Amino acid sequence: MVKRPDQHNAILLVDKEIGMTSHDVVAKLRRIINQKKIGHTGTLDKAASGLLAICLGKLTKTAQFISDCDKEYIAEIKIGRISKTYDAEGVDFEIAEKDYSTITLENINDVLASFVGEIVQQVPAYSAVHVDGQRLYKLANKGVEVELPKRNISIYSIELIDYNENTFNIKVACSKGTYIRSLAHDIGQQLGCGAYLSNLRRTLVGNLSVEKALKLSDIENSISDDTFNELLIQFKEVVSYATCVINDEYVESVYNGKEIIKEYIENIYDSYESGDKVAIKDGIGNVLAVCKAEVASNLIDTTNDQKLFSYIRVLN
Repeated sequence: MVKRPDQHNAILLVDKEIGMTSHDVVAKLRRIINQKKIGHTGTLDKAASGLLAICLGKLTKTAQFISDCDKEYIAEIKIGRISKTYDAEGVDFEIAEKDYSTITLENINDVLASFVGEIVQQVPAYSAVHVDGQRLYKLANKGVEVELPKRNISIYSIELIDYNENTFNIKVACSKGTYIRSLAHDIGQQLGCGAYLSNLRRTLVGNLSVEKALKLSDIENSISDDTFNELLIQFKEVVSYATCVINDEYVESVYNGKEIIKEYIENIYDSYESGDKVAIKDGIGNVLAVCKAEVASNLIDTTNDQKLFSYIRVLN
């Protein structure tokens, strides 16, 4: 049997609906577009909706870079109750609400402000993170208590959108790896009355917006209408790394992972420091590889160091 090549090598923006897992989306897309090589760029909870960036074909190699991007969410938080899962699924409504009558708008704004910056966040007990070789949620379901991992994350901003009795909505800009469920729980602890995440929508991943994403039903219709290709975007439109343009005669050398030396370089756009990620492109803007800079851009002309970059991923 002749192996059919993947016909699409691009990025597709999906507006995931509540009730679907990220894996569900990938499985349905495989059927809709008749392509096997598809991957998502970071899970979005089943109970959440919003932007899921999907990589097709060869661009599945770029998933790690999109996953690394900062995120933005709209979160609905209810106060007065706690949840073992930190969201609506784990609330025990048989337990009476805690009194939140004294909570004011000023209280909420002060607490929200206290979470902005670099913080340490504890991973929820009901999560897919591995501890001792097992998923945390499986251990939690068995009643096994373990020390929950902690992560250093960044909350860039929290904007209070509205507040009505026991519910408020916030817009959160944050680094990758942030659990908005944990943030909601911790906000409730700070307020002294408990809180849980009642609704979540992801609106941004890096510079990608949910406004440009489509639901699976719309994507399926685009196949019928022969407009699917209009929905696809390329990696160069997604990330904002500094760019090093390689002379066309050395493109194959980059694809083969050979050391990038001064002779290869045609131009450099945007400055970068040692340790920064850099997109290595050909003359027409195609991304050939993503590398870590070993020498700052302003020192390349004068350095005697032959190792200018270390490959992170070749995108051939």
